[in-house]
Amino acid sequence: MFRFIAIAWNPSWDRACATAARLGDFGQDRIDWEPVLLRPGLQVYTRGAKPGANEAIHLQGGLGVVLGKLFRRCDSETAPARHLALTAAENRSILESEGRALVNGFWGRYVAIFQTASGSTRVLRDPSGALPCFRIHHEGVSIVFSWLEDALASLGTARPWAVQWDAFRAFLLGGKLAGRQTALEGVLQILPGESIDLHDQGSTLLWNALDFARAPNHCSADEAVQRIRQHVLTCTMAWASCYDSLLVRLSGGVDSSILFSCLAPGKTPADVIGVNYYSEGSDSDERVYARLTAATVGRDLVERQRDPAFDLGQVLRSARTCEPVRYTGWLNGAADLRIATAYGAPAIFTGAGGDSVFFEFADWWPAADYLAIRGLDAGFPVAAMDAARLGKVSVWRAMGQAFKERVAPSRLETHLLGASPLLAEEVRLAVEDWRRLIHPAQRDATDVPIGKRMQTMSATHPVTYYSPFEQEAAPELVNPLLSQPLLELCLSLPTYLLTQGGYGRALARRAFAQDLPPQIVNRRSKGGLAEHVSEVLMRNIQEVRAMLLDGQLARRGLLNRANVEEVLSGRPSAIAGHASQIHGLVAAQAWVDRWVS
Repeated sequence: MFRFIAIAWNPSWDRACATAARLGDFGQDRIDWEPVLLRPGLQVYTRGAKPGANEAIHLQGGLGVVLGKLFRRCDSETAPARHLALTAAENRSILESEGRALVNGFWGRYVAIFQTASGSTRVLRDPSGALPCFRIHHEGVSIVFSWLEDALASLGTARPWAVQWDAFRAFLLGGKLAGRQTALEGVLQILPGESIDLHDQGSTLLWNALDFARAPNHCSADEAVQRIRQHVLTCTMAWASCYDSLLVRLSGGVDSSILFSCLAPGKTPADVIGVNYYSEGSDSDERVYARLTAATVGRDLVERQRDPAFDLGQVLRSARTCEPVRYTGWLNGAADLRIATAYGAPAIFTGAGGDSVFFEFADWWPAADYLAIRGLDAGFPVAAMDAARLGKVSVWRAMGQAFKERVAPSRLETHLLGASPLLAEEVRLAVEDWRRLIHPAQRDATDVPIGKRMQTMSATHPVTYYSPFEQEAAPELVNPLLSQPLLELCLSLPTYLLTQGGYGRALARRAFAQDLPPQIVNRRSKGGLAEHVSEVLMRNIQEVRAMLLDGQLARRGLLNRANVEEVLSGRPSAIAGHASQIHGLVAAQAWVDRWVS
C-alpha cells in the first residue's frame, strides 16, 4: 500500500523547528519509511513504493517531488513508458508555473510537494483525486498525508482528536463530504486539482470540473463516440502498462465490460483475469453476463460466491479514517486479497465512476440542460422525449420541469441533504452551514445547468483508495474510468448528447458496441447487492440492534429511534429502511465510537 507523509515548516521559526524535529523522527526511526526529500523546512517520506506504479519523481534541484504515477498527455498515441523521467524543460515548467504545468501536461495518480522561489511550500493533488491527500496544522508545522493512521502515529498523544459534528451530520444526510472539511476537527482535505500554500494556507483551484461544463463541446454524436472510445482505450491501457498482471472486477454490467474489453489480448501485454462475485437473489447473480463478456474478450474469468459471514466486529477494528467508510463496498475485500495473492496480481481494476462519467442518472435533467444551453429550438422536443424516457416520466413533465428549472433553478441542498426516515428531523435542521461543507466551486455555480452540475459533483468525488480492513495486504485499487483526460472529455459533452435516444451511457454503449456482446450493449438492468447485504445484516442483527439503539447516534438524538427499532424488529414494516441504509448507520456509529471513546 503506497503512502506518504510530509512535514513542512518555516525554518526561521524556532518553535516550528523544534516541533518538526520531533515529528521528523517518525520517518527517520522507521526502516519501512523511505525519506525521498529532505530540505530545510520540508521533509517527505514514502512507504510501499513500487517502480512503475507508485514512485517518487524528483524535481529539478531537489526542490520538490511528485509522488505516485504520472503519464504524459502527449503519449496518448503510443504505449507509455513504465518509468517516466521528466526532462529539464518539464522540470522548469512545473516549478515556474507552481504546478499548473503538471495539470495541463500530465495526468495520473499523484500528489506533488515542492518549494517555490519565494520559499513557501506548495502541495498539489491531481485532478482525479485518486491518491488521498489531507493536511493538519500543528504547532506551526503542516503535516500532509495520505493515510490517517500515519499522521496519528506521528503525532502520538500530542494532539487531541474530536468529531466535527456539523460535517458528520452532513455525512449522515448526504453520504459523503465533497468539500475541504472532513468529519474530524482540524483535518482538512486537499481537493482534487487544488494547490495549497502550506505557509499562508492560501489555496488555488488549478483544475475545476465546472470549467469543462461551462464550455460545452458541440461536436456531433459520431465524433463524440469516437473520442470516448479513444480516451477509454488510452487511459485503460496506460494504467495496465504499470502492472505485469492484474485483476478486473467483472460484474457483467456495461462499465466493467467496457473496461474488460480494453484489456483484451493484443491490447496489453499484462496478464488479465476477470473476477465475478455472485450470490443467490433476483439481481445478485450476473454470471451469465460476465461469461458472455469474458468469452467475447478472450480472457479467463474467476467466479466466487459472496460470503455472507462478514463479522461486523471488523468495522470496529478497522483502520481509523477521516470520515466513516461505508463498508458494503468492501464486503468482497478479503476475497479480492485471496485471489490477488493466488494469481500474483498486485492491482485490481474496477469500472467505478462509469455511472457518473458516462451519465447514468434516471432523471429529466438533460431536458433542462438542453433548454439552458440551446434554448427553445426545434431540437428541444426531441431532447425532452429522450429525457422523459431516461427519467421514466411523461414528456410533458420533462418539459415542465425543464422550464421550471430555467426560471427558478433548484437549490443544491435539495439534492445533497436528503431526508431519511431513520434519522431524526433535527439532523437536517442542525447542519448549520451546508455550503461550507461542499466543494467551493459548487457553491455559486448556478450558471451551470442542473444535469451537468450533478454530474460534475458525482464524477469528481474521489473513490476510496485504501481498504480500511485488509490495509497493507490489499491489492491496489485502480479506476481507469475516472482518469483526468476521460473526465475532461465527458464533462464537456452535454448531458443530452451523452444520453441521446433516452438511454444512460448511450454514447459509451455505441463506442464499444463492436467489442461486446449485444446482450451487454443493450442491457438496461443493473445487478445489485440487495440480497447479500440483507443476509449480512440478518446474521449480525443482534449486534446491530445493540450498536444503533444504545449507541452514540441514538444518545445524541441523531436517529429516529422508533423507526430504527421497527426496521430492526424483524417484522414487516412500511418504513423505507433498506439494509444498505442500516449498514451505513452502523459504519457511522462504529466510526464515532473510535473517536468519542
